[in-house]
Amino acid sequence: MINYLELSKVTAMHAGEINEAVSRVVGGGWYLQGGENRAFEEEYAGYIGTRYCVGCGNGLDSLTLILRAYIELGVMKPGDEVIVPANTYIASILAITENGLRPVLVEPRADTFQIDDSLIEQAVTPRTRAVMIVHLYGLCAYTEKIGRTCKAHGLKLIEDNAQAHGCTFGGRRTGSLGDAAGHSFYPGKNLGALGDAGAVTTDDGALADMVRAIGNYGSSRKYVFDVKGRNSRLDEIQAAVLRVKLKYLDEDNAVRRNIAVRYAGSVSNPLLRLPGEEYCLNSVHHIFPVMCSRRGDLQAYLAANGVRTMIHYPIPPHRQKCYAGWGGLSLPVTEKIHREELSIPLNQTLGEEEIGTIIRLLNSFR
Repeated sequence: MINYLELSKVTAMHAGEINEAVSRVVGGGWYLQGGENRAFEEEYAGYIGTRYCVGCGNGLDSLTLILRAYIELGVMKPGDEVIVPANTYIASILAITENGLRPVLVEPRADTFQIDDSLIEQAVTPRTRAVMIVHLYGLCAYTEKIGRTCKAHGLKLIEDNAQAHGCTFGGRRTGSLGDAAGHSFYPGKNLGALGDAGAVTTDDGALADMVRAIGNYGSSRKYVFDVKGRNSRLDEIQAAVLRVKLKYLDEDNAVRRNIAVRYAGSVSNPLLRLPGEEYCLNSVHHIFPVMCSRRGDLQAYLAANGVRTMIHYPIPPHRQKCYAGWGGLSLPVTEKIHREELSIPLNQTLGEEEIGTIIRLLNSFR
């Protein structure tokens, strides 16, 4: 059986260093807001290329805290609009609506799965305050056109970098391209913790301070509460583990990229549509999407032959029950992606035989 992802194998690659890091924290007796957290924040900010990094509880919190901080700083207010790709994972949308802001859904491009920059301008209204781009599946969503549009309208550019740790654009890493970025370190991510974890990166010191305060009950000084906050902090064990894995992130991404190039160059089945060569060379491949109009048959065929797959994601946000009021929206590109996308195994633990088996089965599907 070829599993979609075996986290035990990912952890085992650096088990010695991870065990030492965890033991160091356990033995040190300081489990929150200590030296490991500060060190990770400094190292990750340096890696991403921003002045500040603030650890938090998870990726959803990272986006929620950014928007809440902008509200507290007077940049936004409830009822304002945030443009966001329609085909994103629901966390991007939840962060917006949790803050009383209004998501404006924009279709993606069918070839890259990223927000269509030609459609953003027409979605801007007098109430628009930000564009949230999502580097979906590990490919950079930013374009110079998006940057120009945000500048022309005075909009904040927020990056959802949950799936693209280590991805670059013009020599800069995603997470440093906009005004602020949210990061998820869910265990299955390219840079994954051993539990929930997240972070915010930015060059804006006032924003970083506000994000940190809100995530610490609204407190910037012990028992002094400037705003109504919440509890969202990166714990010391997760920070220590992330410090170990960060050292190997670029190396792991290179392995993923090589496998993706092999998939794209070796699978010629006309029933399937795989990302092209340029896509494969520029993505860090958190997810490798295969498009098929008979997705259910393909998934069943692969499972019958010992390959487990996943779907990212079966139901688009505007069709979810929690957003039932949006049911009348027509988003055909998004709906087609959610109807046809199948994620095949792609990670740094796959062996040659497993890669070859997956390629053979994709080519033999009829």
